[in-house]
Amino acid sequence: MHFDNNYVDLHCHPALKPFGKSFNKKPVGKNNPHRSSNRSIWKYNPPSIFDKLLNFVTGLTKFSQANFTSLAYGGVSVVCVSLYPLEKWFVRNKIKNELIADLAANFALGIGDKRIDHIQGISDYFKDLERQYDFYKQLDGKVIRLPEGKFVYKLVKNYNEIETIRFQDAQNKNVSAICVVLSIEGMHVLNTGLRKPVNENEVLENLEKIIAWEHRPFFVTLAHHFWNHLCGHAESLSGIVKKKADQTEGLTSGFTSLGKKVIQRLLDDTHDKRILIDIKHMNPKSRREYYAMLDSGQPPFNSVPIVVSHGACNGLVSDSNRVVGRPRTAEKLKAVDINFFDEEIIRIAKSNGIFGLQLDERRIASEKTLKDTKHSTKRSKIMHYRSELLWNQVQHIIELLDAENLFAWDCIAIGSDFDGIIDPLNSFWTAEEFPFLADFLERHAHNYIQNHNLKRADNIIEADEIVERIMSKNAHEFLKRNFNSQEAIV
Repeated sequence: MHFDNNYVDLHCHPALKPFGKSFNKKPVGKNNPHRSSNRSIWKYNPPSIFDKLLNFVTGLTKFSQANFTSLAYGGVSVVCVSLYPLEKWFVRNKIKNELIADLAANFALGIGDKRIDHIQGISDYFKDLERQYDFYKQLDGKVIRLPEGKFVYKLVKNYNEIETIRFQDAQNKNVSAICVVLSIEGMHVLNTGLRKPVNENEVLENLEKIIAWEHRPFFVTLAHHFWNHLCGHAESLSGIVKKKADQTEGLTSGFTSLGKKVIQRLLDDTHDKRILIDIKHMNPKSRREYYAMLDSGQPPFNSVPIVVSHGACNGLVSDSNRVVGRPRTAEKLKAVDINFFDEEIIRIAKSNGIFGLQLDERRIASEKTLKDTKHSTKRSKIMHYRSELLWNQVQHIIELLDAENLFAWDCIAIGSDFDGIIDPLNSFWTAEEFPFLADFLERHAHNYIQNHNLKRADNIIEADEIVERIMSKNAHEFLKRNFNSQEAIV
């Protein structure tokens, strides 16, 4: 076990499955302190041979990837958890037979049939959001005994609290703590996107309630999978889900007037109360409009770092110039709109932003790259080949930034998207495998630094420092710069 690695995951969904299962028994929304319960956020559920085979063949991930036991075993010290009320259009879709629709959705998500029923009839996303926040609060600070020792997670309001907890951990070897930073994925949580007229006053009142939370979100993802009356989203679904769930509405839209009001309020930094914007899931038009707001330099858009909590590069120069600019690395990547253009990677770096690399095979590599990736029956070789898919992303970013004469190693982090309906890198199934991912990334980094020339001398650094930056240091530094006082509004 690797409890002291100090890793950071900028984006995952520890509560998605246990919160869903909590609907099977009253009271709904109870986070069970007994770690053997399916309704516990500590429920340890590593993938069986069947689970791995199912994932390999279908891409479906039924097992839990980011429960707090796996996070603890993987040495994760800080995790940005994503509050995410599932959009009803996943389960209100083109599959007409209700029973078949329930079974299909439950099979794909592993969240339970009662939760599916609730989402099918949901009329208030905001109440669901508050319930999820409460789910985390229930076991906040509660010590859990595992065979390997005592563990706890603690919701934090700012980076000072993270530093205090880390210091206490170093002094007290009896209990290991995971710091939990809240984020939100999809501002449909304000109660939009229900395919009915939006009540602007209700939306803005709900936003004020979030800002007044004791543990306010560090950042929010504005768009998600479906039109939310705030800004246009990128196509994000694939396979059978894409065939059955219609994402068309909003795919070519930019910001609405309401969306602009929401973003201005979120970025208001009065009394250090700014909530950052995660641009993942915005379509290129919405992203361009957001950059134009930032480029105005007018409050509240001044000095805003750009956040991608869980993303990938698409290898294309820009939205207006959709050609491969760096063929050696770019041709291995997936050229889709939900991934990010070279021009955007440069912008993120220049903004002192952060780019969390997601661990989803369907996003980080092209179909040809996946098809050409070598196979093996030996786990170590599988890990080598599959970790290279992630390294391809890293290499593209650092060569791109180096060519711009920028320091290339301070904006890359990990945003796994574990438990977010992803197809993980084979053999890196859960957060428990983070130490293995670090080891294999270090091998790739070592080989790369030995055999490649970079323009800037300070971009040629040791392999262990590269991995420390990606897995830990960069995210910690970003949090330190931007996760400020965050005192609740009285």
